[in-house]
Amino acid sequence: MNLISHFKKFQLTTNQLIILVGGYITLIFNMPFLNKTLHAITTLKQYNLGFLFSVPIFLFCLVTLIISTFSIRVMLKPMLVVLVILSSLIFYATLTYGIVFDYGMIQNTVETDSAEAFSYLNLYAIFFVLFVGIMPAISITLVNISNLSAGCELIQRIKLMIILILISAVIGASFYSNYAAVGRNNRALVNYIVPFKLIDSSIKYIKRNYLAPPLDFLILDKSPTLTNKSHVKKVTVLVVGETARSKSFSLNGYSRPTNKYTNMKNVVSFSNMHSCGTATAVSVPCMFSRLSKSNYDKREAVYQQNLLDIVQLAGTDVIWVDNNSSCKGVCKRVHTIYINTDKKNTLCDGKYCFDEALLEPFKKKIAHLTHQNTLIVLHMIGSHGPTYYRRYPSEQAIFMPDCRRSDIQNCSKEALINTYDNTIAYTDFVLAEIIDELQGMSEEFDINTSMLYVSDHGESIGENGVYLHGLPYAFAPDEQTHIPMLYWESSNNTETSTSCLQEMSSTKMSHDNIFDSLLSIVNVKSETYNVGLDIFHQCEPSVLTASVNNITPNKKVNE
Repeated sequence: MNLISHFKKFQLTTNQLIILVGGYITLIFNMPFLNKTLHAITTLKQYNLGFLFSVPIFLFCLVTLIISTFSIRVMLKPMLVVLVILSSLIFYATLTYGIVFDYGMIQNTVETDSAEAFSYLNLYAIFFVLFVGIMPAISITLVNISNLSAGCELIQRIKLMIILILISAVIGASFYSNYAAVGRNNRALVNYIVPFKLIDSSIKYIKRNYLAPPLDFLILDKSPTLTNKSHVKKVTVLVVGETARSKSFSLNGYSRPTNKYTNMKNVVSFSNMHSCGTATAVSVPCMFSRLSKSNYDKREAVYQQNLLDIVQLAGTDVIWVDNNSSCKGVCKRVHTIYINTDKKNTLCDGKYCFDEALLEPFKKKIAHLTHQNTLIVLHMIGSHGPTYYRRYPSEQAIFMPDCRRSDIQNCSKEALINTYDNTIAYTDFVLAEIIDELQGMSEEFDINTSMLYVSDHGESIGENGVYLHGLPYAFAPDEQTHIPMLYWESSNNTETSTSCLQEMSSTKMSHDNIFDSLLSIVNVKSETYNVGLDIFHQCEPSVLTASVNNITPNKKVNE
């Protein structure tokens, strides 16, 4: 009570309060930005000390100037409170996990479900935000603002803004070449400015997704068709992984046995595969879109046919089974099953289910085939963090000790790696179960079966102080973009040569290849097909034979 009384007696002018908050945001919440900027400067062979010390002053002037511009007396305290609490949340995410809030992260945050959002909540996060965000915000609400007339306050505000502009101008003129050089060579730095990068990205997201007029839906192919090469029923399973990175797969050279199950299944591991984005909200729609990574635009992708639309229109029975937050709009026009997380299911805890829960609807579907062609998409929760320990049953924890908490930065490096590797090993177990079912079906009913597994993006687990995923692609580490892809086909499948696929498995590939490769696997002829992006085309028997005989092979039916 005495402390509260003290704050209530404490009196400041609006300018003084703005300056204090501006300084707090600059020196506390922008520590990651200042550290990275100062590091970029001091690693130069030669640098100007004056320029080095000018950076926090210049940032303070800009932050305070922006606050001053939008601070209206009646809304001053509420605006500053929101700004401080918001900044504390960003500061926590950046300091703890290395997250930056660019447009892609805003998109990913908006599309995150409540269970995923609450997985980041822990005592460490609560106390951190309470200490650096909520307590300063309470202080702002308690402090008294001196009673100046509106006219006098306006004059004082203009004076403050002029001083800030003059200081900024002097610094800018004195060190222009230094700022230009560092900025040009370290473009990612702007993503760390708190909280204005978040505000800028949020405004762009709202304008683009809620205020822009809808586009006309684009039909890419009105009449795709099936080309049943083997004249037997065909079942294709596409498993969309979550947060799996290539470097943690023993099939790709990792020293730990994370693929002990699929290692015995004659799978082809494509070891040089790369994602379209670093977050599910970007990568999943992108891999099913005709658009490539270089020109991908989610708004444009939403208003046109995607891969599933075309495969279904050709006459394939398409079903999407989801054990993740959602299909990000990809499955909106196909039959979709969402795994019920109710605790009545022994594989679920009320919020999440282990990926084995995908097997029941998968088995049910393959036991009741209704079409000549069937495509089953299984969307895993895979290795989604930070609660990695909730992605595998305790009996599947083969690497111990593991990290059984969400504030993963406070676990030992060994425990964190063990936990993440357990998720990969469990994913491998589920994939092997799928393969066994498909192989059994193929042998019993002479059905042509295949499985393609590909992750949406990778994950950082502490490398260089970075955790999780979602960094802007331009400077995201390899751990977040280099992903695994596995392919398996039944022994009666004669449409591709497995040995040929093994030979080309180290060729650089990306999500751009998924659209055309899947069209090829499910035998769909479409005007959208691009043979140059089809991984499987060059390993078809007719193409291999023509190559051996030095004959130019006939073009594929899809060309």
